[in-house]
Amino acid sequence: QVQVAETGGGLVQAGGSLRLSCVASGRTFALIGWFRQAPGKEREPLGAVAYGGGSVYYAESVKGRFIISRDNAKNTVYLQMNSLKPEDTAVYYCGHDVRNGRVFGSWGQGTQVTVSA
Repeated sequence: QVQVAETGGGLVQAGGSLRLSCVASGRTFALIGWFRQAPGKEREPLGAVAYGGGSVYYAESVKGRFIISRDNAKNTVYLQMNSLKPEDTAVYYCGHDVRNGRVFGSWGQGTQVTVSA
C-alpha cells in the first residue's frame, strides 16, 4: 500500500502563493489528487494528476489559480496555489489512487493552509 504525506502548509496573505508537496512512499502509476476541508464543511476534491502528467480539476473555485503537477522521479505531486483568498483557508490533503474524485488508496495526514485578509 502506497502511503502519501503532505508538506508545505502555512500562513500566507491574501493574493499570495504557496506550494504544497505530496510525497508518495513508492512509485505509483495511480492518479494522486488534492482535497481540502474547511471548518464545518465537507472535504472537497480539488483535482488530480495522472502518471503521465495530465491533470483534471474538479473545483470551479480553484480553476485558473491552482495548478497540480507531478515529478515521478521524486514520487511527488505538487499543488501550486496562486492568488490565494481567505476562503481558501482549510486543511489540505492528498490522496492516492483517485477515481472520479474519490480516493481508493491512502490519505495523507493533512496540512493547514491559512490565508489572512
